[in-house]
Amino acid sequence: MTDSPGWAAPGSPSDGQGSDADRPAAQPSGTGNGNGTGTASGEGTTGSAGTGSADAKWSATQPPPGQWSSPAPGQTPQPTPPAAPPQTGWGTRPGSPYQYPGGWGSPPPAAKPGIIPLRPLGLGEILDGAVGTLRGHWRSVLTISLVVAALSQVTLLLIQRTWLNDLPTADEDLTPSQAVKLMGDTAVVYATQYFLELLGLILVTALLAPVVSRAVLGQASTLSDTLKAVRPLTPRMLALTGLLLPGAVAALLLPALPGILTGSAALTALGIPVGFVLLAWFYVTFVLAPPALMLERGSAVAALKRSAKLVKGSWWRIFGISLLIWLIRTITAMVIVMPFAGIALIVSPQGLSGLLDGTAALSWSFLVISAVGGVVAATVTVPMQTGVTTLLYIDQRIRREALDLDLARAAGLHGYDTATTAERPGG
Repeated sequence: MTDSPGWAAPGSPSDGQGSDADRPAAQPSGTGNGNGTGTASGEGTTGSAGTGSADAKWSATQPPPGQWSSPAPGQTPQPTPPAAPPQTGWGTRPGSPYQYPGGWGSPPPAAKPGIIPLRPLGLGEILDGAVGTLRGHWRSVLTISLVVAALSQVTLLLIQRTWLNDLPTADEDLTPSQAVKLMGDTAVVYATQYFLELLGLILVTALLAPVVSRAVLGQASTLSDTLKAVRPLTPRMLALTGLLLPGAVAALLLPALPGILTGSAALTALGIPVGFVLLAWFYVTFVLAPPALMLERGSAVAALKRSAKLVKGSWWRIFGISLLIWLIRTITAMVIVMPFAGIALIVSPQGLSGLLDGTAALSWSFLVISAVGGVVAATVTVPMQTGVTTLLYIDQRIRREALDLDLARAAGLHGYDTATTAERPGG
C-alpha cells in the first residue's frame, strides 16, 4: 500500500498479486476465559459447583439458583427446562469477526471514510460521489476545470473565426465548389470542437484523479497538493493523450475512408455509423486509462492495458453509466449556455436577422460571449463526468481486486487487516 493518491504498484493487482486467496483467514472471536469455561454477560451458571459472581447477585431471602421450581401444594417437584445456551450476540455469524446488528447473516454497513462507501458501488453512489467531490473540493476542482475549459474555448474561438471567415450567407446562390467548401469548413469546426472536448476530458480526468482519490479516503486536497502529485507524471500524461486522440480519430474515420478515397457516397454513408460504433468501443475500452495512469503511476501503454483489463466483462455497464452522465452533462451545459447565447444575440450588431442568415455567428461579440458561456458550462459540468470516470475505475478495482480493504487501511480504519473477501463489510 503506497501513499495517496496511488494505492498499488502499476499492474500488480490485476496480475494476481494481493488477491483474496493470499489474505490471512479471519479468526473467530471467542469468549473463553482460558480455563475451559465460557462467560456470557447476564447469564447465570447452571448446575455448577462454583457459581462465582452470579450467586452474589442473589439476595438472602431468595433460594440459591438451581434446576428445581417451587412445587405447588400436593404436587411433586418437576425439573425446569435447561437454560438456553449463551448467545454471542444478536445476528452474530459463527466464526465471523464482525458483529451483524441487522440480523442473522445480514451484512454490516460498509465503512465510508469519504465520499463513497468502501464496497462495490451502485449508480446513485457513483453520481453522489462525483457531486461530493465537486462540493467538498471545489477550489481545486473548479480551478483546474476552468483553466482547461478556457484554453479549449480560446482555441475553438480562433478556429471558428479563421475557418468560417468566408462563410457565404443564406441568400447567396452557392456554386458546387462553394457548397463543398462550406461543408468542409463546417466539418472541420465541429470535428475540432469534438476533439477539443475529448482532450479536455482526458486532461481534467487525469488532473482530478488525485483529488478524487483523496476524497475517497476522506482527506483534504489543495491545489498545490494536486499540482505536486501531477507534476512528475506530466510527460506520461501527454504521451497518453498523444495515443488516445489519434486512436479516436482513426476509430471514427477508418470505416469511412474507403468511401472517401473512391468517391462513393453510399460507401461513405455506410462507413460513418460504423465509425461511430467503433469510436464508442474505443472510448469505453480506454476510458479508465487516465485515472489508472495517475493513481498507479505506470507508463502510458500500461495505463491503456489496465483500462482494457478492468473494462473487460463490464463494457456495457460502463458504457451505460458513461452515456447517462454524458446526457446529464450535455443537458446541463445547454441550460447554462442558453442565457449567454441570448445575450450574444442581443449584443450582436446583426441581431435576429444575422442569426437567420448566419452572419451573427461570425461577429466577435457573438463568438466571445458564446465562448464565455461555454467556459462556464464546461467548468461546472466536466468535473462531474471526470469524477464519475475515476469512481468507475475505483469501483472496478473494488469488484475485482478487493481494493476496498486497501482503501480502508489507507484511511486508518480498524478491523480490515484479517478480513477475507467473503467476510469483508459490503462484500
